[in-house]
Amino acid sequence: MMAAYYHSSNIMTLKSIFLFQLAQVSQQQKSAPMNKLTASMLLLLLLTYANVLSASTVVDSARIVAADQDPGAWITHGRNYAEDRESPLTGITPENVKELGLAWSFDTKTTRGLEASPLIIDGIIYSTTSWSQVFAHNAATGEQLWHFDPAVPRAWGVNACCDVVNRGVAAWGDRVYVGTIDGRLIALDKMTGAVKWDVLTIDPTKPYTITGAPRAVNGNIIIGNGGAEYGVRGYVSAYDAQTGAQVWRFYTVPGDPAAPYESPAMAMAADTWTGDTYWKLGGGGTVWDSMAFDPVLNLLYIGVGNGSPWNRWVRSPDGGDNLFLSSIVALNPDTGAYVWHYQTTPGDTWDYTATQHIILAELDIDGENRSVLMQAPKNGFFYVLDRATGELISAEKYAPVTWASHVDMVTGRPVETSNADHSKETKMTSPSAIGAHNWQPMAFNKAAGLVYIPAMEAMMPYSTAKNFIARKGGHWNLGQDGIGIKGGSLGNVPNAFAEAMVKKMLRGYLIAWDPVTQQERWRVKHSTVWNGGILTTKSGLVFQGTGDQRFVAYDASSGEILWEAPTGTGIVAPPVTYEIDGEQYIAVMAGWGGAGGLALPNIIQSDGTSRMLVYKLGAKAPHPQKAKGFFMAAAPPASTASSMSVANGENLYIENCDRCHGANFGRGGVIPDLRYMNAGTHALFDDIVRGGIFDSIGMVSFSDVLSEEETQDIHNYLIHTANKTWDDQNASGWWHDFVLWVFELVAGILVWFMT
Repeated sequence: MMAAYYHSSNIMTLKSIFLFQLAQVSQQQKSAPMNKLTASMLLLLLLTYANVLSASTVVDSARIVAADQDPGAWITHGRNYAEDRESPLTGITPENVKELGLAWSFDTKTTRGLEASPLIIDGIIYSTTSWSQVFAHNAATGEQLWHFDPAVPRAWGVNACCDVVNRGVAAWGDRVYVGTIDGRLIALDKMTGAVKWDVLTIDPTKPYTITGAPRAVNGNIIIGNGGAEYGVRGYVSAYDAQTGAQVWRFYTVPGDPAAPYESPAMAMAADTWTGDTYWKLGGGGTVWDSMAFDPVLNLLYIGVGNGSPWNRWVRSPDGGDNLFLSSIVALNPDTGAYVWHYQTTPGDTWDYTATQHIILAELDIDGENRSVLMQAPKNGFFYVLDRATGELISAEKYAPVTWASHVDMVTGRPVETSNADHSKETKMTSPSAIGAHNWQPMAFNKAAGLVYIPAMEAMMPYSTAKNFIARKGGHWNLGQDGIGIKGGSLGNVPNAFAEAMVKKMLRGYLIAWDPVTQQERWRVKHSTVWNGGILTTKSGLVFQGTGDQRFVAYDASSGEILWEAPTGTGIVAPPVTYEIDGEQYIAVMAGWGGAGGLALPNIIQSDGTSRMLVYKLGAKAPHPQKAKGFFMAAAPPASTASSMSVANGENLYIENCDRCHGANFGRGGVIPDLRYMNAGTHALFDDIVRGGIFDSIGMVSFSDVLSEEETQDIHNYLIHTANKTWDDQNASGWWHDFVLWVFELVAGILVWFMT
């Protein structure tokens, strides 16, 4: 039996009683010595208080396994070990959700992306923000209790391919644990934020990062890392929750074949790789996000990422599946020993990671109750696996897919189409590298029998580098001949046409998916491709934040919008819910950013503020207002450079700058949009790009890869596209509106032919 858990208000009442009795005894001490009866009563009261406090604040396996008996809390990343993100709370219903209002909010004082799932334990809400900072607040009032800043060197941000984000803390015992962007795992006192231990989990000479939330399993804290685009070797590690000592490490790809293999699994994996590029660069395979745990089978499931480089013809030139890239791997959580794996994308060459959200569930399939694992990875197929054996039960497309026709149910392998081979010529392929589903968590509503996917439709060109040379110092190694879709030039057409093209090529949806029949039940189309993760409730609700600055509640069965509120910035994080003193709250981190916020040419802006928003029925705090678009206050410098310089600058910009500053049209303010540079920035452009004068805030020098002439070409390209933006923003009248309509029409026709 699990011990009873108490609300923080009950704890405070007991604490008050104890302190009152202690005061009474102190008064007695002044007039007479404490008698045995008084001492015994005080000791009994102290033990009672200590037991209640311990039972209510300590997080252990029993408490997480029995999460449904503690419905007001959210004590692990996905609420329970199954990570289904379904709350048993029913205080907010489809009938009363329209009464939701903002109870309180917290300005995080950062403009970077927020991706955390807050934990709520005994009345305290623990959240993380960019640069791996941790905050603890009173979950009912918003009062800040403590703040921890790990003081990550800002220059380390150059190694973060997808923003300096953090997805939250883990809790175990009387501590919370956070992974930092510079590769540390830190244990903090849950009540004070004091550091208990701080361990380095990476080789600091290599471009590793940590953005994912740790998991607490059987007294170990499990953490992976990121950095595959830059050239690292992936692994996942377990650390003793009490001491911080490393318990085990499981490498996901083999290292130097001249060295002994770390495990039989690595010896097996080595047979699936060829050449020497992979191990010299690292091979990739980082475990940067999803995990789940089955306490009955005692199996830990991890999702493994892309290769380094992306391109398999460069990474492993003579072929091979390249285990364990793009795989779901089952491990023994106590030893790190390999149990089984399923590879979603053998020989991945598109950045089709399998790090997306993993959900464990019990499903009735063909009249048999099956314990399953479900995942919708980037590659566009929804997988249902037997979680004891890894057996493939079903796999169907949930989004447009051109690289494979289907998954062979006998071999379990995708059947590639001719579109998959871009070894000799560029192929426009779906999904794109952002995937049909990225890191944003899904949710599974057991009553409705539906998984809710924050899905995307996207395509992009893939190619193979003619002469690949590995680069270091914060530069991507993709093995591609360029990346992305050129948008700033497209000849001499205005940016508005490029924007229209991308809007047609990138679409975002909320999809309700039946995992038993492998069919879509309903979908909601979003105005932006990049949107937030999902929460569902037993009362029949689905909550999601959107890229166009809204927080929305849907009917879980039909997808009907039941309520929405403005958020002032786009949302990518998943909501959570909790209960205090009989009142249900919904919390979400609202902060535009992440991979899509940085690199995708969305038409959304942020108001420049990232915040936590907390809602409850009947609350009346004012909502943040929707951010307005950016407009140039003054004309940029005249564009006088040659078309050759501008075209070369565009290629160099896409290769070196796009992943952080974004395509230069229609994006919104996470890292400075370089079209809007002022005169001073224009004057210092070479000093910034090659001189590294902003190194301390994360803009490192590119002098090792860019010459003075190349930097000038990039500057010329930015001036060129800034002038087109100025012209677009100052155009008006019916003729301008008609031209925009034509752009939309032509873009739609072109995309139709491309697909």
